[in-house]
Amino acid sequence: MSRDKPLIALLTNNDDDVYCFRKELIDGILGEGYEMLISCPYGEKFELMQDYQYIYDDPIIDRRGTNVVADFKLLKHYRKLFKKHKPDVVLTYTAKPGVYGSIAARTCGIPYINNVTGFGSVLHKTRLMRSFIMGLFKFAYRGAECIMFQNSTNMKLAQESGMVKGECKLIPGSGVALERYPVQDYPDGGNGLAGETVRFNYFGRVMHDKGVDDYIECAKRIKAKYPNTEFNMYGFIEPTESHYDVELKKLGEQGIIFYHGSQKDVKPFITRAHAIIHPSTYGEGMSNVLLENASSGRPLITTDNPGCKETVDKGKSGFIYHGGNVDELVETVEKFLNMQNEERKAMGLVGRAKVGKEFSRQIVVKAYLEKIGEILANSQ
Repeated sequence: MSRDKPLIALLTNNDDDVYCFRKELIDGILGEGYEMLISCPYGEKFELMQDYQYIYDDPIIDRRGTNVVADFKLLKHYRKLFKKHKPDVVLTYTAKPGVYGSIAARTCGIPYINNVTGFGSVLHKTRLMRSFIMGLFKFAYRGAECIMFQNSTNMKLAQESGMVKGECKLIPGSGVALERYPVQDYPDGGNGLAGETVRFNYFGRVMHDKGVDDYIECAKRIKAKYPNTEFNMYGFIEPTESHYDVELKKLGEQGIIFYHGSQKDVKPFITRAHAIIHPSTYGEGMSNVLLENASSGRPLITTDNPGCKETVDKGKSGFIYHGGNVDELVETVEKFLNMQNEERKAMGLVGRAKVGKEFSRQIVVKAYLEKIGEILANSQ
């Protein structure tokens, strides 16, 4: 296939990842005069990108499955895709596109850049399964032109395990698009006993490793003691953890937690809340929901988990507690409720300043464009 412009391929497993976290990178790539190939299972967020010019590929990806046949089909799909379009550089995100897209690119002689968006639930697997999956990462990543890591803990783990053979860079997660998440007016709020209702949000997939059970238990205890509080949840329930569907429905009927499902635009829900609680013990890269809430001027309550703790200046822009410790989470929420509302507002503004300085998405875009330019220059 002959063409005048270099073709950059972006591989991931969810349309949210494309539109919510990579849109500015895609803008930058197209702005450099490159062409784009986006390989991602179809989702409604693609409707928001109708004005974009790109080649689209709709792969079948079982994100959390362990079916060897299905995974081999994905590898074959990527190889066929690369042989047809011959991209000049491949960018991979999320686990399976990262593994099988990388192997396909290497066997086709195409340079690729990996992004470690966290090791997900891998770190909670049995020793044998963990060794197998980490071995797949190691095999896939060893031929990368560069591996972008979203937090220093993951980078150190990868280096110590021999996963990194070439260049690697530490970037501030996916970064936050500051203009998409401007500071929102802070709502009035009481102390949970009197005055305006104090609202807390959970954003993310509904799954055990994301700390959902801790959030539920915290909400039960806080609501019993502080009736003037409201707990909300936004995000889709993982198909493998469908029991939450029934549980959240009951909690909604009891007025303990209100589950709203997945939302196209989370900004209106950030606006009406006083803080986000992100109780994750998951293998995060860098939590996007924490960055988005901080950018919007909301205090953060989160764990000491890698990919979460980096987003907070403890006691200044939010609170950090030990992941999995529900008692400590409840104490932290009570501490927040006992603050004056103006203190909460000021805390949110400190968080906005922090992410503006340290986590702007333009930092990430610049790192990628520089590396892509370098690869293209070396291939000529």
